[in-house]
Amino acid sequence: MGFIIEGEEGNDALLEPPANFSMVEEGIYRSSFPQPCNFAFLETLNLRSIIYLCTEPYPEENLEFLRSHNIRLFQFGIEGKTEPSVATLKDSIRGALKILIDVRNHPVLIHCKRGKHRTGSLVGCLRKFQNWCLSSVFEEYQRFAGIKSRTTDLRFIETFDIISLRQCLHSVIYQYHGYGAKKRRLLYREECTEAPNNLGLNKSTHWLYSGVQTVVA
Repeated sequence: MGFIIEGEEGNDALLEPPANFSMVEEGIYRSSFPQPCNFAFLETLNLRSIIYLCTEPYPEENLEFLRSHNIRLFQFGIEGKTEPSVATLKDSIRGALKILIDVRNHPVLIHCKRGKHRTGSLVGCLRKFQNWCLSSVFEEYQRFAGIKSRTTDLRFIETFDIISLRQCLHSVIYQYHGYGAKKRRLLYREECTEAPNNLGLNKSTHWLYSGVQTVVA
């Protein structure tokens, strides 16, 4: 599938998205591994970040594309051919989720190799964070995985604990501090072990987790 963009003097350009490309939410996209033929399409997304879920090094040609467009790469290596340990998988998914829900990283593209299992597991855990019912989470996963749907992935999504992630978000307490309205600055008190610059809590995150409310001066 491709998109035709009308250029000047009738020079139309065909933009080809990566396989399994789709919008997850506004500002969040998913796909298989982008190829050079997909770069022109990715330019139209104005990406700020890419979440890469494979263990292999990112190809130099792709890195050059990211550098030339000031796109940040976040890599969380998850084995694809062999099943990773549950603890390793949980740590990787939890870390990726904290990048994903930080709206300062949007627009963001999530991808692994085929855009099915690892990407589907991360999106499935995001849906649990958004309080989707489990049947809808599984239906979305299976729509992209097709006949290669993995029972282990579905079991992982079902048992993934999002309470600790929500508690971490609640532990960041924002407050005003200063001597006058024009001199106020936004401070935080961090009580969990995660760095605050990965949490990105602001008014734009209400669609991800309605339990967090902040006030921006």
